[in-house]
Amino acid sequence: MSHRVLTGITTTGTLHLGNYVGAIRPAIEASRAAGVESFFFMADFHALIKCDEPARIAHSSRSIAATWLAAGLDPERVTFYRQSDIPEIPELTWLLTCVTAKGQMNRAHAYKAAVDAATAAGEDPDARVTMGLYSYPILMAADILMFNAHRVPVGKDQAQHIEMARDVAQRFNHLYGQGREFFTLPEAVIEASMELLPGLDGRKMSKSYDNVIPLFEGGAAALKDAVARIVTDSKLPGEPKDPEGQALVTIYDAFATPDQRASFRAALRGGLAWGEAKAQLVALIEGQIGPMRARYAALMANPAELEAVLQRGAAKARAMAAPLLAELRRAVGIGAFTAEAPKADAKTEKAALPVFKQYREADGRFYFKLVSATGELLLQSQAFEQGRDAGQWVARLKREGWLAEAPATLVADEAAVRAALAAFAEA
Repeated sequence: MSHRVLTGITTTGTLHLGNYVGAIRPAIEASRAAGVESFFFMADFHALIKCDEPARIAHSSRSIAATWLAAGLDPERVTFYRQSDIPEIPELTWLLTCVTAKGQMNRAHAYKAAVDAATAAGEDPDARVTMGLYSYPILMAADILMFNAHRVPVGKDQAQHIEMARDVAQRFNHLYGQGREFFTLPEAVIEASMELLPGLDGRKMSKSYDNVIPLFEGGAAALKDAVARIVTDSKLPGEPKDPEGQALVTIYDAFATPDQRASFRAALRGGLAWGEAKAQLVALIEGQIGPMRARYAALMANPAELEAVLQRGAAKARAMAAPLLAELRRAVGIGAFTAEAPKADAKTEKAALPVFKQYREADGRFYFKLVSATGELLLQSQAFEQGRDAGQWVARLKREGWLAEAPATLVADEAAVRAALAAFAEA
């Protein structure tokens, strides 16, 4: 069974070298692992909580989406979407809000920090609190539970929100499940060994410290300028230098092979000038980031291409979200009255559904295919030695929906296949 991993990126800024080393690169590598179903999204609803500058949010959304794609994220392998393109998420947020205790929200770190800051400034405790800030953990829970993610990579400061999502999921399951678990309980993944890149001054690279090295913004010139400002000791050219504890060396290590690391340290101990060391660092980073930057620039110059990628991702995401939300609506008792809802006659209803076809070829082996109501081939199976094996897969796909391990040799459009299989569940 595949594991679902979900990652959200708040769209309030541009990404720097520390983001790439600590989050982007490892997340993309993890998404290529067998048995992993990855979800990446632009958290633009979340951005509204902390930013009231529309132009900044719009640019950040575009820049971050282009950054992930330029860095190697494969939108055909993962589900990559913009949060605001999935209307099921705010609706699920409301369903979860209605089962979440206010006392639980009172304990949220972000809310408590805002109250403490206002109190320290002599203001009303809630002077700096919007309902968006207050309810932020519920929106985050909806992001996670909408796709029943098993794992959510987060920093230590976000671990509380995963625990809250688990609590909300358990309460909803208990109140409305009637023996069914609608929601998987997510696990926080906190990588203790995750690379934290130091900034120009040796502290953690962070925009709040104004010590970052830009990833793509400003091009090669901005990279060279930033590296030139990395703080080093005062040893002169020719003097031996201790590489340990030097921010420049730590940054070099993040891009170098083991042999390059050893050679760089030996050169510093042998008297390599800091200026030359910085030039070597720029060359090393540029060799890896330069091609990505070119792809980034092309995407930023072609917003239609970027938008098309996100819309395809949204279609994939909604094909999963819509059936679940329909079930949740029925569970809580809202929606159309079955007896009064307009119904198509049985012949029309049957004709509107996709069709599975099982057959035996001249080679003596068995196959199945999924065809849309209009006759379009959506999925073609591999060959089976026994007819019952093909039949069991058809039954499983009808029952469980699209599965990453489905024995298909052709999938015309995964989003269309997901939607077609969801139609069986609705029927």
